[in-house]
Amino acid sequence: MAKITYDGIEIEVPDGTTIMNAARQLDGKLAPPAMCYYTPLKGSGGKCRACLVRVAAGSAKDPRPMPKLVASCITPVQDGMVVENNSSPQVLEVRKGIVEMLLINHPLDCPVCDQAGECSLQDFAFEHGLSTTRYEEERRTFDKVDIGPLIQLHMTRCILCYRCVYTADQLTDGRVHGVLGRGDASEIGTYIENIIDNDFSGNVIDVCPVGALTDKTWRFKQRVWFTKPVNAHRDCETDQCAGRVTLWYKGPEVLRVTGRKDENGEVKEWICNTCRFDKKETTDWTIEGPAPVDRSSVVSANHYELPVLNQQVIADMPASTVRELAQNPPLKLGGLNG
Repeated sequence: MAKITYDGIEIEVPDGTTIMNAARQLDGKLAPPAMCYYTPLKGSGGKCRACLVRVAAGSAKDPRPMPKLVASCITPVQDGMVVENNSSPQVLEVRKGIVEMLLINHPLDCPVCDQAGECSLQDFAFEHGLSTTRYEEERRTFDKVDIGPLIQLHMTRCILCYRCVYTADQLTDGRVHGVLGRGDASEIGTYIENIIDNDFSGNVIDVCPVGALTDKTWRFKQRVWFTKPVNAHRDCETDQCAGRVTLWYKGPEVLRVTGRKDENGEVKEWICNTCRFDKKETTDWTIEGPAPVDRSSVVSANHYELPVLNQQVIADMPASTVRELAQNPPLKLGGLNG
């Protein structure tokens, strides 16, 4: 085991744990942002630089600080290490630059992007970005490429995180897409215009942190914050398919099916295309209940009730909070408005 200090908080984790995963064990909200790292995908991480942190002390044996910021997703902890994330002005300043770099060529099409409301880049830009940009050149453009009837590719939105490539590599035997070209000409493609049609191809949609790969069967049907996510499962006959999903309802209709994500926004159990694209009737599934959603997420708006609070909890709340909750129709508090 190794003891480290992360933003002034001491934590003990197994040897070999990365700084990122150590922070997630402490509190997911305190962890550095991750745009390319994805725990289930071997080899991911170290590309987007969004998770850079400052190591103020390398270890108990060698307390010297590391000379440069390091990527927390690929840097293992050492006993006695001191890590600065949000407590370091240098880290916060660098993150502003990372956001600016990612947005240089990213189109401002959030109003028509199906990823809006659950986009990691939106969250990253909101938390660490600037309201202005210094970039004055033309944005990068690409020819449209058809990669099949189920997945829509928008290359202008891609940040080259490689998640979709690793997913296809590690879930299927015949990957047909990858990163073509070099430098600012790099793009996701199939080279000879093949279609991506293997049984687990839909998982590239779940791992994409932006709107570069989206579900054609869900395309332009509804905004995510108007839908209600519900956890469900079924006995799938496809090997390796977990059969555990999230159904996204609008009224009685299932508009889309996605893999079930954990508190870090990662899918740990992959699902097949049959479950994702063909099973969109409630009768196909065993419903488990509403999917847990972060209260700060736009997905939670108007869908979930706060738990019933006793009078002592209400008495401990600031008067402004009690007044706001009582006046907000979507929220129901026991003891306030029933």
